[in-house]
Amino acid sequence: MSFKLIASYVADWVILIAFGLAGYAINNITPNKHAFSLEDRNISFPLHDDTVSIAVCGIVSIVAPAAIILVVTFLVVPGPTAHKGISQGLIWKRRLWELHASLLGLAASFITTWFIINGMKNLLGKPRPNLLARCQPDLNNIADYVVGGVLTATSDGRLVTAAICQNPDSSIIDEGFRSSPSGHSSISAAGLVYLTLFLATKLGAFIPFLHHGTYRRDESAHSAFPSRRHYRQITSPIPLEQRGSDQQAPLETPKDLAATRKEAAAPPLYLLVITVVPLFTSVYICVSRWYDYQHHGFDIIFSFLIGFMTSLVAFRLYHLPLGRGAGWAWAPRSQDKAFWAGLGSNNYARARDMSEGRGEVENLV
Repeated sequence: MSFKLIASYVADWVILIAFGLAGYAINNITPNKHAFSLEDRNISFPLHDDTVSIAVCGIVSIVAPAAIILVVTFLVVPGPTAHKGISQGLIWKRRLWELHASLLGLAASFITTWFIINGMKNLLGKPRPNLLARCQPDLNNIADYVVGGVLTATSDGRLVTAAICQNPDSSIIDEGFRSSPSGHSSISAAGLVYLTLFLATKLGAFIPFLHHGTYRRDESAHSAFPSRRHYRQITSPIPLEQRGSDQQAPLETPKDLAATRKEAAAPPLYLLVITVVPLFTSVYICVSRWYDYQHHGFDIIFSFLIGFMTSLVAFRLYHLPLGRGAGWAWAPRSQDKAFWAGLGSNNYARARDMSEGRGEVENLV
């Protein structure tokens, strides 16, 4: 790889780190505080300890996937299709590239999610289900904090501000207004759904399907035993003088006719189990936020979808589609397109002048 190409990927990491630091800075800003009603049952739940702490969530969702990616990459790359004569240097280059692409995708998924959720948390300022337990409101002077709502004969529908809270720990109050999006739910999805996709492509654990180019419209390919089925040769019609007799036209058995059912098969179940464990772990972390009274149901689902989408985009950014790329990551960018492909080109992997052989990264990785 040229210095220019390496510098372009260093720039990618620098950009991700910058967004990560920006997300951390945003997380330390005092959030907006939405007005609330003291009679709202949706924010009247008790303050409960986290079943999954933020530290454990980070280890399970980020550190563990990175370690698993490292181990799996070194175990399965280059795979059984590599010729025995391939040099160890080339094999190690391919391994390191696969590892780099996979970790870069994981980082992109996590940091994008981290930046989005921290910004939205502070902007929305939505009360958590346990806000009143955090707030410890001043019930003797409610009228001093009313900003809206209507007081009726049957209920106190007045809305108050966060100034009514008497809890001496302002950080607990601030966290009470960060219900949406859920950090645990989105981060776990960003890391663990990405890991599920990574394992699916590397282990070949996905639902079988027919490629468009291999699908046969001829119904003969769907018969029970297409290779045993006889066909009348269209090019050898029955002569008129032989029609009605017992003599039949020549028969042939096409040897290249394959049954559609043989175009794919289900992978071993143990591979599927290994693949979906990270996904189910993410779901467990999400559900724990519900019974810990930390987030409303919509917040959890919405946050999971944020992490799911970022992981999907990050995975496809650096890996070929599931089932179609044989488990490989995309190749590095071409050296002369390291920072920009330019107008008239939508392919970052192919050099501008292929006739001169410049930028043929396949020879390197």
